[in-house]
Amino acid sequence: MNEDLQRALAGLNTQQREAVMHFESPLLILAGAGSGKTRVVTVKVAYIIEELRESPHSILAVTFTNKAANEMRERAAGLTPRASDATIRTFHSFGAWFLRRNADVIGIPRGFSIYDDDDSTTLVHSLYPQFNRNTCGLWARQISRAKDYCLVPDDDLSTISDDPQFSAIYAAYQRRLEEMGNVDFGDLIMLPVLSIDRDSGLAERTRSRFRYLLVDEYQDSNVAQYRLLRALTGKESFVCVVGDDDQSIYRFRGAEVRNILGFPDLFPGTRIVRLEQNYRSTAPILRIADAVVAHNSGRLGKTLFTTRDGGEQPTVAYLEDQDDEVDLVVQLLESETDRSADPLETAVLYRTNAQSRLFETAFLRLGIPYRIIGTVRFYEREEIRDAVALLKLLSNPRDEVAFRRVINKPARGLGAKSVDAIIAKAANSDGDLLAAGREASVTKRAREPLQAFVTAYRETARVLDEPSDEASGSGDDGTMRLGRVAETLLERSGIWTYHREQDSVAGTQKVQNMEELINAAALYDANRDGLVAFLEAIELDSARETATAEDARVVLITMHNTKGLEFDRVVITGLEEGLFPRGSDPDELEEERRLFYVAITRARDELYMTCCRMRRIHGRVTPMGASPFLEEIPQGSCRTIGAARFDSAKEELDEWPRGTVVYHDDYGSGCVVRSWVSGREPCVLVRFETGRTAQFLPRYAPLERIAGETW
Repeated sequence: MNEDLQRALAGLNTQQREAVMHFESPLLILAGAGSGKTRVVTVKVAYIIEELRESPHSILAVTFTNKAANEMRERAAGLTPRASDATIRTFHSFGAWFLRRNADVIGIPRGFSIYDDDDSTTLVHSLYPQFNRNTCGLWARQISRAKDYCLVPDDDLSTISDDPQFSAIYAAYQRRLEEMGNVDFGDLIMLPVLSIDRDSGLAERTRSRFRYLLVDEYQDSNVAQYRLLRALTGKESFVCVVGDDDQSIYRFRGAEVRNILGFPDLFPGTRIVRLEQNYRSTAPILRIADAVVAHNSGRLGKTLFTTRDGGEQPTVAYLEDQDDEVDLVVQLLESETDRSADPLETAVLYRTNAQSRLFETAFLRLGIPYRIIGTVRFYEREEIRDAVALLKLLSNPRDEVAFRRVINKPARGLGAKSVDAIIAKAANSDGDLLAAGREASVTKRAREPLQAFVTAYRETARVLDEPSDEASGSGDDGTMRLGRVAETLLERSGIWTYHREQDSVAGTQKVQNMEELINAAALYDANRDGLVAFLEAIELDSARETATAEDARVVLITMHNTKGLEFDRVVITGLEEGLFPRGSDPDELEEERRLFYVAITRARDELYMTCCRMRRIHGRVTPMGASPFLEEIPQGSCRTIGAARFDSAKEELDEWPRGTVVYHDDYGSGCVVRSWVSGREPCVLVRFETGRTAQFLPRYAPLERIAGETW
């Protein structure tokens, strides 16, 4: 064992060391927030190589983001250089690697493109042009969800959609996708599962290659990813999953918390090691987090603790409205102006993006530098999608979605019928859309620009197939770089001029964005493999964010986006019933509570939680009830600003007694179940015949009392 690994092992606590050194049975590492799970996984990878003397090629470690995979790879290589040869990837990156490596066996071209959500919607729309794009987008999302559950068109899809057309739509979509030789994100997981299940030789080769299987963030896995893990597991395999059932917050993306809750049953003999020592937060913050999440029934259970001394009590602020919410954050920031030490980084957390607007307005007005996380990403911008589509078509001339996106941008005089005719002609031959375009019979106005487009592609393709070391744009090693090829294609296709003209009209920065894409492409060789690698990196990288102010002390971010982050001070806003939590379904409520747990445990030193008496929603002043999560915080564990909700001299108002029958134009008939004074405003809680319950300020709400009737 080398000295680096020895030092790393010595720095682990008892539970972390146990997790690293256990190999006798399947292992579930329940890693609480801030408990150092990445350290455990990377040390375990190095331990397999150095202490067990196993080949790094026998290790497969998967996680969910490129950032996490890169960090894991770098830290493991820091303990033993041989770890660089281990396969450490995201789930989807591994799926793409597996499909390209076994393309001939599986029956797909090695140079396939990977379709994202927008590409899938476009493909569905091309098959069903009689439906609008929104409808096609819904079907595309349902197809994606079906693949998350490893369901093919012939399976029972009733849990995905009750539309009787859906099975046929899914089948047509998949058939066309296969004809073009492409895959979508769902296929990156589902196709390896189906291929291994039906090909025993492929299964045996893969399982003998990867004897050590490690999965990080297992609570975020979906059914298809669980099935991939099962498919990769052989009799000689060691399986280790790391995760936190209390941080499973992505059900809307298909994540299945039962994967981690049921792991001991699905993998008999599982050893569970709990990492409960938190290295991030103070004890008062952890006490609240544990107390709240303990109300969930669907959990394996653990209790966080820390050896950090002291720590301020968290604060719950009962405020009048969202303007006071903004003022509170501003006051926290202004109180730091006289600090001799560096100011705290403050994160303002909210359940929905719309809640950020008032904070942004105030910070801009006051000159407070801030970052907002969760805006439109670089590769989602129109001009970048256009440029990437050009490169996708260069990689795979059968890519119909890419062809449709760029063939008439800028306009080349091709009508929809002409485009459809080219695609039909390609489908009747070898699928090459560029070859079909060269031979297409089109109008005189379209003939010349179409041929120029095809020629640009043919000549660019020759550069990739026969690169010249003497070409401009070559790298330090003398080889031509992909950036120069991409730039030439953008110019010759007309996309560059098209977006430059938009810049001059709208004052946008589309050309600068395309220049940045060229910078990224310059890291790759100007050949087919370089192009495939670049496109794959674009599709698989989910961690890119837009540039933000480097000196920002405030971060605006949704609770979901905080996963994996930490801040000196956290302000959790909007703790009101109907806003957070949003629903009352038991499973949804448990997930919302886990989201609250994640939000709380992002705080290192200070935690504030806000609750407003009223909030302007859809242009109306609406009374809000306190979030039930606030009631789950133990008494005495927080200091309070403002009076708690529903405090009043008289619980029931004479003019709105319990049982009074009322009518509302939007909700219908109902009865008063409670009335009280909030601040100086009378408030009424009404339960309607539909079963819905809503709160009103009678001074603003059109509530009609039905005289003489009570329930």
